[in-house]
Amino acid sequence: MALLPYVVCNLLLLSSIAAFYLPGLAPVNYCRAGDDNGKSCKNEIPLYVNRLNTEESVIPFEYHHFDFCLSDETQSPVENLGQVVFGERIRPSPYKLNFLEDVKCRAVCTKDYKGSDPEAIKKLNLLKMGMALNYQHHWILDNMPVTWCYLVNEGGKTYCSTGFPMGCQVRKYLIKPASIHHQNKDNLDCSARNNQLKIPNTLAGDETFSITYTYSVTFKKNNTIKWSSRWDYILESMPILNSPVIVLFLSGMVVMILLWTLHKDIARYNQMECGKDAQEEFGWKLVHGDVFRPPRQRMLLAVFLGSGAQVFGMTLVTLSFACLGFLSPANSGALMTCALVVWVLLGAAAGYVSARIYKSFGGRRWKSNILLTSMVCPGVVFSLFFIMNLVLWGKGSSAALPFSTLVALLALWFGVSVPLTFIGAYFGFRKRILDHPVRTNQIPRQIPEQSLYTQPITGIIIGGVLPFGCIFIQLFFILNSLWSSQMYHMFGFLFLVFVILVITCSETTILLCYFHLCAEDYHWWWRAFLSSGSTAGYLFIYCCHYFVTKLNIEDAASTFLYFGYTFIMVFLFFLLTGTIGFMACFWFVRKIYSIVKVDPIKNIL
Repeated sequence: MALLPYVVCNLLLLSSIAAFYLPGLAPVNYCRAGDDNGKSCKNEIPLYVNRLNTEESVIPFEYHHFDFCLSDETQSPVENLGQVVFGERIRPSPYKLNFLEDVKCRAVCTKDYKGSDPEAIKKLNLLKMGMALNYQHHWILDNMPVTWCYLVNEGGKTYCSTGFPMGCQVRKYLIKPASIHHQNKDNLDCSARNNQLKIPNTLAGDETFSITYTYSVTFKKNNTIKWSSRWDYILESMPILNSPVIVLFLSGMVVMILLWTLHKDIARYNQMECGKDAQEEFGWKLVHGDVFRPPRQRMLLAVFLGSGAQVFGMTLVTLSFACLGFLSPANSGALMTCALVVWVLLGAAAGYVSARIYKSFGGRRWKSNILLTSMVCPGVVFSLFFIMNLVLWGKGSSAALPFSTLVALLALWFGVSVPLTFIGAYFGFRKRILDHPVRTNQIPRQIPEQSLYTQPITGIIIGGVLPFGCIFIQLFFILNSLWSSQMYHMFGFLFLVFVILVITCSETTILLCYFHLCAEDYHWWWRAFLSSGSTAGYLFIYCCHYFVTKLNIEDAASTFLYFGYTFIMVFLFFLLTGTIGFMACFWFVRKIYSIVKVDPIKNIL
């Protein structure tokens, strides 16, 4: 069997290079052996192997799991936290490449499998399983993924994929990886593509099956591609399409309703004479004495808002760094590392927001508020992650976090995030209570019977439709990057979509809140959070659709892992969107009731 990635190295020849690509990354000069001429350049091009994965299973495996040719793994580079969490395991490759030195059918090693050896049969069956499930190699050459390019139709269109199969023969495709049966090990011929290697189903006790791994390398000079744009053929553009249209349409609705209808209401309220009967009041002004009445489950709402603020800050900072180029695909694992570090440091923001909101609700159990803010939402995420890690441990997957990494994550949580949450809560409780523009009546006002469109369930279901419509295009590419080994790089578009999401959640929640207040329903606190938070429900439905239509997962363990990771993503997105909607609605309600004139005698009743 020959694994034949013809690596076409589009590397720059030894020359003066002045190119900006990413902060902290610079091009490496390579030269042919003996041609350095006193200049600093390298001859050997390091090639690293990574974990193998497939769209037919969520469980990745390390390179050595399939009994391939190995090198000294003690020389493995140190992965950052993000790489470890994502299951990347980068190891030195047994394939040796020297700059501008073509290689023709060089043998790496030969693996012998004896029918009398149960361990050998187990390894051979594992190899067949990997091929049957289409597990893909992922190699790294000069900090770039090794790609496999093949024809996708009769017209000659070429598609390049980051990764290539363990061993296969695909008809009608321009194949570069191949499974070849080398009959003469002393005279290897990698061009014998028709002489395919077939792995036997069974081996008798006296039979031995051998696999010889070979590789070839061809260098081709390319003067049209600059070093700074060498990723372009891998990274394809991704459309935003209808997101700006939705935002413009929704913004127009808000302008029409709020600047016209609301302006008329405020003008009419403020023109009313003081001696008029209370019956002349109508709409949202009627509930001014109840609109700031603290909600039920105020503690839980404050905890969710604190954690949501933490997730919002993490998303904003991480996307900002990504837009600046610090977290590109060339800097593997940096995105997750940045997100985790920022989330830990924003524990202070979570504590402050939670304490501030809880105090405005009149809450007095400040110790419980601090503990729940620092434990509930992070605890849910870590518990799910730990359960799924146990499954990965049981499967021997490379995605299983080592015990030392789990200890490091716990140390970040309890050693950094929790103390910062306490500090933030301390300053939050020290601040004076938020003064509402109107006073709250002692006796709650009776809420009239509501129509269908002002019912709580209806508003919550409707509230997530438009925000989800703004993100589902980008969501497809994000899921592809998570489950289909495709690289996501359009962080500028993603940042714009995030801004669009914030605007859409805010405007949708404000509109629904205004309708409910006009219907004299003043229970808006939880409804504001859940209306925009329901976008996470549509996200979950879309993830289920992606699982059924895009992936070919059938085993129970992979299904459990997929939906476990999906639930973590949906939960964090629920906190994010819910907090955005609540904060927008909170600002809106305070604003409109601070503008109208309220009779102080009626307000005390």
